[in-house]
Amino acid sequence: MLIHSTRRWLAGLGVAGAFVAAAAIPASAAPAASAAPAENLDLYANNVIVASGGIEKWVTLFSLTTERQPGDYTVKVDRSKIDGFADVESSGENCTESGAILTCKVEDQDDDGSYLNLVSLVVHAKAGAKPDQKGELSFTVTPDGKSGSASYSSTVETGEGVDLATNESLELKGAPGATLKAPFQVTNRGEVPAKDAVLYVVGADGFQPSKRYENCEYAEGLLHDFEFACRLDATIGKNGSFRLDDSFGFTVPTDTWAPNTFGGFSIWFTPADWDEYRSMAELPAKLGPNGTEGELKLEPVMNLRSRQTDVNPLDNSTWVDLQVTGDQRADVAARGATVTGAVGATVGLAVGYVNNGPAAVNTGGSESPWIGTTVTLPKGVTAVRAPENCFDSEDDAWEPGKPGARVYRCFVDGSIKKGEKVDYEFQVRIDQAGDQAGEVRLRTGHEETEIKDLNPANDVAKILVNATGGNGGGDGGSLPITGQSTGLIAGLGALLLAAGVGGYLVAKRRRTRFVA
Repeated sequence: MLIHSTRRWLAGLGVAGAFVAAAAIPASAAPAASAAPAENLDLYANNVIVASGGIEKWVTLFSLTTERQPGDYTVKVDRSKIDGFADVESSGENCTESGAILTCKVEDQDDDGSYLNLVSLVVHAKAGAKPDQKGELSFTVTPDGKSGSASYSSTVETGEGVDLATNESLELKGAPGATLKAPFQVTNRGEVPAKDAVLYVVGADGFQPSKRYENCEYAEGLLHDFEFACRLDATIGKNGSFRLDDSFGFTVPTDTWAPNTFGGFSIWFTPADWDEYRSMAELPAKLGPNGTEGELKLEPVMNLRSRQTDVNPLDNSTWVDLQVTGDQRADVAARGATVTGAVGATVGLAVGYVNNGPAAVNTGGSESPWIGTTVTLPKGVTAVRAPENCFDSEDDAWEPGKPGARVYRCFVDGSIKKGEKVDYEFQVRIDQAGDQAGEVRLRTGHEETEIKDLNPANDVAKILVNATGGNGGGDGGSLPITGQSTGLIAGLGALLLAAGVGGYLVAKRRRTRFVA
Protein backbone atom coordinates (compact mmCIF):
# COMPACT_ATOMS: atom_id res chain seq x y z
CA MET A 1 0.00 0.00 0.00
CA LEU A 2 1.12 3.53 -0.69
CA ILE A 3 2.02 5.46 2.44
CA HIS A 4 -0.44 8.10 3.67
CA SER A 5 1.83 11.03 2.85
CA THR A 6 2.08 9.98 -0.81
CA ARG A 7 -1.67 9.55 -1.19
CA ARG A 8 -2.11 12.90 0.51
CA TRP A 9 0.23 14.40 -2.08
CA LEU A 10 -1.75 12.87 -4.95
CA ALA A 11 -4.90 14.57 -3.73
CA GLY A 12 -3.15 17.67 -2.44
CA LEU A 13 -1.50 18.77 -5.69
CA GLY A 14 -4.31 21.34 -5.70
CA VAL A 15 -6.80 21.10 -2.89
CA ALA A 16 -9.57 23.01 -4.63
CA GLY A 17 -8.53 21.73 -8.03
CA ALA A 18 -8.87 18.18 -6.81
CA PHE A 19 -12.62 18.62 -7.02
CA VAL A 20 -12.61 19.50 -10.71
CA ALA A 21 -9.54 17.96 -12.37
CA ALA A 22 -7.98 14.53 -12.79
CA ALA A 23 -5.45 12.91 -15.07
CA ALA A 24 -6.77 11.53 -18.37
CA ILE A 25 -6.62 7.89 -19.36
CA PRO A 26 -3.56 7.25 -21.55
CA ALA A 27 -4.61 7.60 -25.19
CA SER A 28 -1.72 5.61 -26.60
CA ALA A 29 0.87 3.26 -25.25
CA ALA A 30 3.98 1.28 -25.96
CA PRO A 31 3.61 -2.26 -27.38
CA ALA A 32 1.53 -4.42 -25.07
CA ALA A 33 3.27 -6.41 -22.38
CA SER A 34 2.12 -8.89 -19.76
CA ALA A 35 -0.09 -7.15 -17.19
CA ALA A 36 0.32 -7.68 -13.47
CA PRO A 37 -1.77 -10.34 -11.73
CA ALA A 38 -5.03 -8.97 -10.35
CA GLU A 39 -4.01 -9.57 -6.73
CA ASN A 40 -1.07 -7.16 -7.17
CA LEU A 41 -3.10 -4.16 -8.34
CA ASP A 42 -3.88 -2.62 -4.90
CA LEU A 43 -6.84 -0.56 -6.11
CA TYR A 44 -8.01 2.74 -4.64
CA ALA A 45 -10.77 5.19 -5.64
CA ASN A 46 -12.02 8.30 -3.84
CA ASN A 47 -15.54 9.06 -2.59
CA VAL A 48 -17.53 12.15 -3.66
CA ILE A 49 -20.56 14.11 -2.55
CA VAL A 50 -22.49 16.14 -5.15
CA ALA A 51 -25.48 18.46 -5.13
CA SER A 52 -28.14 19.33 -7.66
CA GLY A 53 -26.99 22.52 -9.38
CA GLY A 54 -23.43 22.09 -8.12
CA ILE A 55 -20.21 21.49 -10.01
CA GLU A 56 -19.16 18.13 -11.40
CA LYS A 57 -16.63 16.13 -9.44
CA TRP A 58 -14.24 13.31 -10.25
CA VAL A 59 -13.80 9.75 -9.13
CA THR A 60 -10.46 8.28 -10.15
CA LEU A 61 -9.47 4.62 -9.85
CA PHE A 62 -5.76 4.05 -9.22
CA SER A 63 -3.53 1.03 -8.99
CA LEU A 64 -1.13 1.94 -6.21
CA THR A 65 1.21 -1.02 -6.39
CA THR A 66 4.81 -0.59 -7.48
CA GLU A 67 5.06 -4.31 -8.29
CA ARG A 68 2.98 -4.26 -11.44
CA GLN A 69 4.32 -4.85 -14.95
CA PRO A 70 3.40 -3.02 -18.17
CA GLY A 71 0.27 -4.33 -19.79
CA ASP A 72 -3.35 -3.67 -20.76
CA TYR A 73 -6.39 -3.80 -18.50
CA THR A 74 -10.18 -3.94 -18.84
CA VAL A 75 -12.15 -1.91 -16.30
CA LYS A 76 -15.88 -2.44 -15.82
CA VAL A 77 -17.80 0.23 -13.90
CA ASP A 78 -21.22 -0.62 -12.48
CA ARG A 79 -23.31 2.55 -12.05
CA SER A 80 -26.61 0.86 -11.23
CA LYS A 81 -26.64 1.72 -7.51
CA ILE A 82 -26.34 5.48 -8.13
CA ASP A 83 -28.20 5.75 -11.42
CA GLY A 84 -31.30 7.18 -9.76
CA PHE A 85 -29.63 10.34 -8.46
CA ALA A 86 -26.26 10.85 -10.22
CA ASP A 87 -24.80 10.70 -13.71
CA VAL A 88 -21.37 9.16 -14.25
CA GLU A 89 -19.44 9.56 -17.48
CA SER A 90 -15.97 8.58 -18.62
CA SER A 91 -13.42 11.31 -19.31
CA GLY A 92 -11.62 9.20 -21.93
CA GLU A 93 -12.36 7.86 -25.40
CA ASN A 94 -11.71 4.18 -24.70
CA CYS A 95 -14.99 3.41 -22.92
CA THR A 96 -18.26 1.95 -24.15
CA GLU A 97 -21.69 1.93 -22.46
CA SER A 98 -24.20 -0.87 -22.09
CA GLY A 99 -26.99 0.13 -19.73
CA ALA A 100 -25.50 0.90 -16.32
CA ILE A 101 -22.15 -0.71 -17.21
CA LEU A 102 -19.16 1.23 -18.53
CA THR A 103 -16.38 -0.88 -20.08
CA CYS A 104 -13.02 0.84 -20.47
CA LYS A 105 -9.81 -0.40 -22.10
CA VAL A 106 -6.68 0.89 -20.42
CA GLU A 107 -3.33 0.76 -22.17
CA ASP A 108 -0.42 0.89 -19.75
CA GLN A 109 2.45 3.01 -21.05
CA ASP A 110 5.36 1.91 -18.89
CA ASP A 111 6.38 0.64 -15.49
CA ASP A 112 8.09 3.56 -13.78
CA GLY A 113 7.16 2.40 -10.29
CA SER A 114 4.54 5.11 -9.82
CA TYR A 115 0.79 4.78 -9.41
CA LEU A 116 -1.33 3.93 -12.47
CA ASN A 117 -4.45 5.95 -13.30
CA LEU A 118 -6.83 3.26 -14.53
CA VAL A 119 -9.95 5.34 -15.17
CA SER A 120 -11.27 8.83 -14.34
CA LEU A 121 -15.01 9.46 -14.19
CA VAL A 122 -17.02 12.68 -14.13
CA VAL A 123 -19.84 12.65 -11.56
CA HIS A 124 -22.67 15.16 -11.20
CA ALA A 125 -26.05 15.08 -9.48
CA LYS A 126 -29.15 14.72 -11.60
CA ALA A 127 -31.44 17.74 -11.82
CA GLY A 128 -33.74 17.78 -8.82
CA ALA A 129 -31.79 15.08 -6.95
CA LYS A 130 -32.67 15.25 -3.27
CA PRO A 131 -30.04 15.22 -0.49
CA ASP A 132 -29.08 12.16 1.56
CA GLN A 133 -29.05 9.61 -1.27
CA LYS A 134 -26.08 7.28 -1.32
CA GLY A 135 -24.82 4.39 -3.41
CA GLU A 136 -21.71 2.53 -4.49
CA LEU A 137 -19.80 2.89 -7.74
CA SER A 138 -18.31 -0.57 -8.32
CA PHE A 139 -15.09 -1.25 -10.28
CA THR A 140 -13.83 -4.58 -11.61
CA VAL A 141 -10.34 -4.68 -13.16
CA THR A 142 -9.14 -7.60 -15.27
CA PRO A 143 -5.52 -7.69 -16.51
CA ASP A 144 -5.40 -8.78 -20.15
CA GLY A 145 -3.86 -12.21 -20.56
CA LYS A 146 -4.17 -13.03 -16.84
CA SER A 147 -6.73 -14.97 -14.88
CA GLY A 148 -8.74 -13.42 -12.10
CA SER A 149 -9.84 -9.87 -11.42
CA ALA A 150 -9.71 -7.23 -8.68
CA SER A 151 -12.58 -5.09 -7.44
CA TYR A 152 -13.10 -1.87 -5.49
CA SER A 153 -16.06 0.37 -4.63
CA SER A 154 -16.32 4.07 -3.93
CA THR A 155 -19.27 5.95 -2.48
CA VAL A 156 -21.29 8.62 -4.29
CA GLU A 157 -23.84 10.59 -2.29
CA THR A 158 -25.93 13.72 -2.64
CA GLY A 159 -25.92 16.60 -0.22
CA GLU A 160 -27.56 19.95 0.22
CA GLY A 161 -25.81 22.60 -1.86
CA VAL A 162 -24.22 25.59 -0.13
CA ASP A 163 -21.66 28.09 -1.44
CA LEU A 164 -18.84 29.07 0.90
CA ALA A 165 -16.38 31.74 -0.23
CA THR A 166 -13.38 33.58 1.22
CA ASN A 167 -10.70 36.16 0.39
CA GLU A 168 -8.21 35.16 -2.29
CA SER A 169 -5.14 36.36 -0.41
CA LEU A 170 -3.87 37.49 2.97
CA GLU A 171 -0.59 39.31 3.58
CA LEU A 172 1.19 39.22 6.92
CA LYS A 173 4.43 40.92 7.96
CA GLY A 174 6.56 40.68 11.08
CA ALA A 175 10.01 40.14 12.55
CA PRO A 176 11.32 36.88 14.06
CA GLY A 177 9.43 36.25 17.29
CA ALA A 178 6.42 38.38 16.30
CA THR A 179 2.85 37.15 16.77
CA LEU A 180 0.64 38.06 13.81
CA LYS A 181 -3.14 38.06 13.76
CA ALA A 182 -4.62 36.11 10.83
CA PRO A 183 -8.28 37.09 10.29
CA PHE A 184 -9.43 34.14 8.15
CA GLN A 185 -12.99 34.82 7.04
CA VAL A 186 -15.74 32.76 5.37
CA THR A 187 -18.95 33.94 3.64
CA ASN A 188 -22.03 32.00 2.54
CA ARG A 189 -22.99 33.16 -0.96
CA GLY A 190 -25.68 30.55 -1.41
CA GLU A 191 -29.39 30.47 -0.62
CA VAL A 192 -29.12 27.68 1.98
CA PRO A 193 -27.66 28.31 5.47
CA ALA A 194 -24.36 26.50 6.00
CA LYS A 195 -24.18 24.42 9.16
CA ASP A 196 -20.63 24.31 10.61
CA ALA A 197 -17.32 24.49 8.72
CA VAL A 198 -13.82 23.03 8.67
CA LEU A 199 -10.75 25.23 8.11
CA TYR A 200 -7.71 23.38 6.73
CA VAL A 201 -4.33 25.17 6.77
CA VAL A 202 -0.93 24.11 5.45
CA GLY A 203 2.23 26.17 5.41
CA ALA A 204 5.98 26.47 5.69
CA ASP A 205 8.09 26.80 8.82
CA GLY A 206 7.31 30.47 9.43
CA PHE A 207 3.61 29.76 9.95
CA GLN A 208 3.68 28.31 13.46
CA PRO A 209 0.26 28.53 15.18
CA SER A 210 0.36 30.89 18.15
CA LYS A 211 -2.08 28.66 20.04
CA ARG A 212 -3.16 25.04 19.68
CA TYR A 213 -6.89 24.69 20.16
CA GLU A 214 -8.99 21.83 21.48
CA ASN A 215 -11.12 21.70 18.32
CA CYS A 216 -8.11 21.59 15.98
CA GLU A 217 -5.92 18.65 14.92
CA TYR A 218 -2.22 19.34 14.35
CA ALA A 219 0.37 17.43 12.34
CA GLU A 220 3.86 17.95 10.99
CA GLY A 221 3.61 16.79 7.40
CA LEU A 222 6.32 15.63 5.01
CA LEU A 223 5.08 17.89 2.24
CA HIS A 224 4.56 20.93 4.44
CA ASP A 225 6.26 21.92 7.65
CA PHE A 226 2.89 21.90 9.38
CA GLU A 227 -0.79 21.34 8.73
CA PHE A 228 -3.88 21.56 10.88
CA ALA A 229 -7.66 21.35 10.59
CA CYS A 230 -10.23 23.04 12.86
CA ARG A 231 -13.92 22.06 13.18
CA LEU A 232 -15.94 25.18 13.85
CA ASP A 233 -19.54 25.35 15.08
CA ALA A 234 -21.66 28.05 13.49
CA THR A 235 -24.67 28.42 11.22
CA ILE A 236 -23.77 30.82 8.40
CA GLY A 237 -26.92 32.24 6.84
CA LYS A 238 -27.42 33.64 3.35
CA ASN A 239 -24.81 36.38 2.70
CA GLY A 240 -23.57 35.92 6.26
CA SER A 241 -19.84 36.20 7.05
CA PHE A 242 -17.85 34.84 9.98
CA ARG A 243 -14.19 35.12 10.91
CA LEU A 244 -11.91 33.42 13.41
CA ASP A 245 -11.84 34.99 16.84
CA ASP A 246 -9.07 37.42 17.80
CA SER A 247 -7.05 34.78 19.63
CA PHE A 248 -5.97 33.12 16.36
CA GLY A 249 -2.64 33.96 14.76
CA PHE A 250 0.83 32.80 13.78
CA THR A 251 4.11 33.26 15.65
CA VAL A 252 7.25 33.69 13.55
CA PRO A 253 9.97 31.42 15.03
CA THR A 254 12.70 33.42 16.76
CA ASP A 255 15.40 31.68 14.70
CA THR A 256 13.82 32.43 11.29
CA TRP A 257 16.19 33.54 8.54
CA ALA A 258 15.44 37.19 7.74
CA PRO A 259 14.49 38.83 5.53
CA ASN A 260 12.41 36.01 4.12
CA THR A 261 9.05 35.11 2.61
CA PHE A 262 6.93 32.07 3.44
CA GLY A 263 3.87 30.77 1.65
CA GLY A 264 0.82 29.14 3.18
CA PHE A 265 -2.60 28.02 2.07
CA SER A 266 -6.02 27.69 3.67
CA ILE A 267 -9.35 26.32 2.46
CA TRP A 268 -12.83 26.19 3.93
CA PHE A 269 -14.84 22.96 3.72
CA THR A 270 -18.31 21.91 4.71
CA PRO A 271 -17.97 18.95 7.11
CA ALA A 272 -19.14 16.59 4.34
CA ASP A 273 -16.66 18.01 1.82
CA TRP A 274 -13.90 17.64 4.41
CA ASP A 275 -14.80 13.95 4.70
CA GLU A 276 -14.64 13.75 0.89
CA TYR A 277 -11.22 15.37 0.77
CA ARG A 278 -9.94 13.04 3.46
CA SER A 279 -11.07 10.16 1.25
CA MET A 280 -9.25 11.60 -1.77
CA ALA A 281 -6.04 12.11 0.19
CA GLU A 282 -6.59 9.07 2.45
CA LEU A 283 -5.75 11.14 5.47
CA PRO A 284 -5.65 9.31 8.79
CA ALA A 285 -8.65 9.37 11.11
CA LYS A 286 -6.97 12.36 12.76
CA LEU A 287 -4.22 14.58 11.37
CA GLY A 288 -2.61 14.50 14.79
CA PRO A 289 -3.31 15.36 18.41
CA ASN A 290 -5.77 18.08 19.35
CA GLY A 291 -4.53 21.16 21.14
CA THR A 292 -5.24 22.05 24.75
CA GLU A 293 -5.51 25.86 24.69
CA GLY A 294 -9.25 26.40 24.62
CA GLU A 295 -11.71 26.42 21.74
CA LEU A 296 -11.27 28.35 18.51
CA LYS A 297 -14.55 30.03 17.55
CA LEU A 298 -16.17 31.72 14.58
CA GLU A 299 -17.52 35.21 15.19
CA PRO A 300 -20.14 36.90 12.96
CA VAL A 301 -18.98 39.78 10.79
CA MET A 302 -22.44 40.63 9.38
CA ASN A 303 -25.62 39.86 9.33
CA LEU A 304 -29.14 21.19 11.70
CA ARG A 305 -29.78 20.32 8.15
CA SER A 306 -28.91 17.48 5.67
CA ARG A 307 -25.26 16.85 4.87
CA GLN A 308 -24.06 19.75 2.76
CA THR A 309 -21.64 20.12 -0.12
CA ASP A 310 -20.22 23.29 -1.59
CA VAL A 311 -21.53 23.93 -5.11
CA ASN A 312 -18.51 26.10 -5.96
CA PRO A 313 -15.39 25.09 -3.98
CA LEU A 314 -13.07 27.09 -6.24
CA ASP A 315 -13.57 30.26 -4.17
CA ASN A 316 -12.92 28.68 -0.76
CA SER A 317 -9.15 29.08 -0.57
CA THR A 318 -6.76 31.78 0.57
CA TRP A 319 -3.09 32.10 -0.31
CA VAL A 320 -1.24 33.50 2.70
CA ASP A 321 1.98 35.44 2.19
CA LEU A 322 4.18 36.02 5.25
CA GLN A 323 7.02 38.53 4.91
CA VAL A 324 9.61 38.23 7.67
CA THR A 325 11.45 41.48 8.33
CA GLY A 326 14.85 42.02 9.93
CA ASP A 327 18.39 40.79 9.31
CA GLN A 328 19.16 37.31 10.63
CA ARG A 329 21.10 34.67 8.76
CA ALA A 330 23.17 31.60 9.60
CA ASP A 331 26.64 30.15 9.18
CA VAL A 332 26.67 26.55 8.01
CA ALA A 333 30.09 24.91 8.11
CA ALA A 334 31.14 21.80 6.20
CA ARG A 335 32.51 18.93 8.26
CA GLY A 336 35.14 16.70 6.70
CA ALA A 337 36.84 13.62 8.11
CA THR A 338 40.13 11.74 8.32
CA VAL A 339 40.18 7.94 8.25
CA THR A 340 43.03 5.46 8.42
CA GLY A 341 43.11 1.85 7.34
CA ALA A 342 44.94 -0.83 5.44
CA VAL A 343 44.46 -1.42 1.73
CA GLY A 344 41.46 -3.71 1.34
CA ALA A 345 39.83 -2.63 4.60
CA THR A 346 36.31 -1.19 4.75
CA VAL A 347 36.02 1.78 7.07
CA GLY A 348 33.30 4.14 8.18
CA LEU A 349 33.29 7.71 6.87
CA ALA A 350 30.93 10.34 8.32
CA VAL A 351 30.85 13.82 6.79
CA GLY A 352 28.30 16.62 6.68
CA TYR A 353 27.80 20.06 8.20
CA VAL A 354 26.88 21.97 11.33
CA ASN A 355 24.61 24.98 11.64
CA ASN A 356 26.40 27.61 13.72
CA GLY A 357 23.28 29.81 13.68
CA PRO A 358 21.77 32.05 14.68
CA ALA A 359 19.03 31.32 12.09
CA ALA A 360 17.66 27.91 11.21
CA VAL A 361 18.12 26.60 7.65
CA ASN A 362 16.01 24.32 5.43
CA THR A 363 12.87 26.12 6.61
CA GLY A 364 11.18 26.52 3.23
CA GLY A 365 11.24 30.28 2.83
CA SER A 366 11.86 31.71 -0.62
CA GLU A 367 14.83 33.80 0.57
CA SER A 368 16.46 31.29 2.91
CA PRO A 369 18.72 28.47 1.77
CA TRP A 370 18.23 24.76 1.43
CA ILE A 371 21.55 23.10 2.17
CA GLY A 372 22.77 20.67 -0.47
CA THR A 373 25.95 18.70 0.20
CA THR A 374 28.30 17.40 -2.50
CA VAL A 375 30.59 14.63 -1.24
CA THR A 376 33.57 13.88 -3.50
CA LEU A 377 35.34 10.74 -2.32
CA PRO A 378 39.11 10.32 -2.77
CA LYS A 379 40.10 8.43 -5.93
CA GLY A 380 41.66 5.59 -3.99
CA VAL A 381 38.49 4.47 -2.19
CA THR A 382 35.18 2.88 -3.24
CA ALA A 383 31.86 3.48 -1.54
CA VAL A 384 30.44 0.06 -0.66
CA ARG A 385 27.52 1.61 1.23
CA ALA A 386 26.02 5.08 0.91
CA PRO A 387 23.22 6.81 2.84
CA GLU A 388 19.82 6.59 1.19
CA ASN A 389 19.57 10.38 1.12
CA CYS A 390 22.71 10.55 -1.04
CA PHE A 391 22.61 10.08 -4.83
CA ASP A 392 25.21 9.39 -7.50
CA SER A 393 25.62 12.74 -9.28
CA GLU A 394 26.15 10.92 -12.60
CA ASP A 395 23.04 8.76 -12.31
CA ASP A 396 20.01 10.28 -14.05
CA ALA A 397 17.74 7.76 -12.27
CA TRP A 398 18.76 9.18 -8.88
CA GLU A 399 18.82 5.79 -7.18
CA PRO A 400 19.09 6.40 -3.42
CA GLY A 401 22.13 5.03 -1.63
CA LYS A 402 23.75 3.66 -4.79
CA PRO A 403 27.23 2.26 -4.01
CA GLY A 404 30.26 2.76 -6.23
CA ALA A 405 29.96 6.45 -7.09
CA ARG A 406 32.74 8.95 -6.57
CA VAL A 407 30.62 12.11 -6.31
CA TYR A 408 27.39 12.14 -4.29
CA ARG A 409 24.69 14.76 -3.86
CA CYS A 410 23.18 14.55 -0.38
CA PHE A 411 20.07 16.19 1.09
CA VAL A 412 18.08 16.06 4.28
CA ASP A 413 14.52 17.22 4.90
CA GLY A 414 13.39 19.28 7.86
CA SER A 415 14.75 22.45 9.42
CA ILE A 416 18.23 22.43 10.97
CA LYS A 417 18.52 24.72 13.97
CA LYS A 418 21.54 26.37 15.58
CA GLY A 419 23.93 23.79 16.99
CA GLU A 420 22.48 20.83 15.09
CA LYS A 421 24.80 18.66 13.02
CA VAL A 422 23.99 16.56 9.97
CA ASP A 423 26.14 13.51 9.23
CA TYR A 424 26.05 11.49 6.02
CA GLU A 425 27.56 8.12 6.87
CA PHE A 426 29.34 6.02 4.28
CA GLN A 427 31.33 2.81 4.33
CA VAL A 428 34.28 2.95 1.97
CA ARG A 429 36.81 0.32 0.90
CA ILE A 430 40.43 1.46 0.70
CA ASP A 431 41.81 0.36 -2.68
CA GLN A 432 45.18 2.12 -2.90
CA ALA A 433 48.04 2.83 -0.53
CA GLY A 434 49.14 6.37 0.26
CA ASP A 435 47.44 9.55 1.35
CA GLN A 436 44.37 10.57 -0.66
CA ALA A 437 42.04 13.56 -0.49
CA GLY A 438 38.43 14.35 -1.33
CA GLU A 439 36.08 17.11 -0.18
CA VAL A 440 32.73 18.07 1.24
CA ARG A 441 31.19 21.13 -0.42
CA LEU A 442 27.99 22.87 0.66
CA ARG A 443 25.59 24.58 -1.67
CA THR A 444 23.62 27.26 0.13
CA GLY A 445 20.84 28.24 -2.21
CA HIS A 446 17.26 27.86 -3.32
CA GLU A 447 16.37 26.44 -6.73
CA GLU A 448 18.75 28.18 -9.16
CA THR A 449 19.65 31.03 -6.80
CA GLU A 450 22.73 31.10 -4.60
CA ILE A 451 22.05 32.44 -1.11
CA LYS A 452 25.26 33.08 0.81
CA ASP A 453 25.51 32.16 4.45
CA LEU A 454 27.43 34.26 6.98
CA ASN A 455 30.80 32.61 6.27
CA PRO A 456 31.15 31.05 2.79
CA ALA A 457 34.82 30.31 3.52
CA ASN A 458 33.93 27.30 5.69
CA ASP A 459 31.52 25.75 3.19
CA VAL A 460 34.25 23.36 1.99
CA ALA A 461 36.07 20.76 4.10
CA LYS A 462 38.57 18.02 3.25
CA ILE A 463 38.20 14.26 3.34
CA LEU A 464 41.57 12.64 4.06
CA VAL A 465 42.34 8.92 3.79
CA ASN A 466 45.62 7.62 5.22
CA ALA A 467 46.03 4.22 3.57
CA THR A 468 48.69 1.82 4.82
CA GLY A 469 50.07 -1.13 2.86
CA GLY A 470 48.77 -4.67 3.15
CA ASN A 471 45.35 -6.20 3.05
CA GLY A 472 42.99 -5.43 5.90
CA GLY A 473 40.79 -8.33 4.91
CA GLY A 474 37.59 -6.95 6.47
CA ASP A 475 35.85 -4.12 8.25
CA GLY A 476 37.86 -1.70 10.30
CA GLY A 477 38.76 1.92 10.80
CA SER A 478 37.01 4.75 12.59
CA LEU A 479 33.65 6.52 12.52
CA PRO A 480 31.32 3.48 12.58
CA ILE A 481 27.87 3.74 11.06
CA THR A 482 25.47 4.54 13.91
CA GLY A 483 22.74 6.58 12.24
CA GLN A 484 19.04 5.91 12.51
CA SER A 485 17.17 4.03 9.77
CA THR A 486 13.70 5.36 9.04
CA GLY A 487 13.15 4.64 5.33
CA LEU A 488 12.82 6.52 2.08
CA ILE A 489 9.74 8.63 1.32
CA ALA A 490 8.35 10.28 -1.81
CA GLY A 491 7.36 13.94 -1.67
CA LEU A 492 7.83 17.34 -3.25
CA GLY A 493 11.35 18.11 -4.44
CA ALA A 494 12.29 21.31 -2.67
CA LEU A 495 15.60 19.85 -1.55
CA LEU A 496 16.52 18.57 -5.00
CA LEU A 497 15.35 21.79 -6.58
CA ALA A 498 17.81 23.53 -4.29
CA ALA A 499 20.53 21.81 -6.28
CA GLY A 500 18.89 22.53 -9.60
CA VAL A 501 17.74 18.94 -10.00
CA GLY A 502 14.33 17.97 -11.40
CA GLY A 503 12.11 15.31 -9.93
CA TYR A 504 10.45 15.04 -6.59
CA LEU A 505 12.35 12.55 -4.44
CA VAL A 506 13.01 13.81 -0.96
CA ALA A 507 15.07 11.47 1.15
CA LYS A 508 14.06 11.22 4.77
CA ARG A 509 16.66 10.96 7.50
CA ARG A 510 17.92 7.46 6.97
CA ARG A 511 21.41 6.72 8.26
CA THR A 512 21.58 10.43 9.01
CA ARG A 513 22.52 11.51 12.50
CA PHE A 514 21.41 14.73 14.17
CA VAL A 515 23.35 15.89 17.20
CA ALA A 516 22.18 18.89 19.22
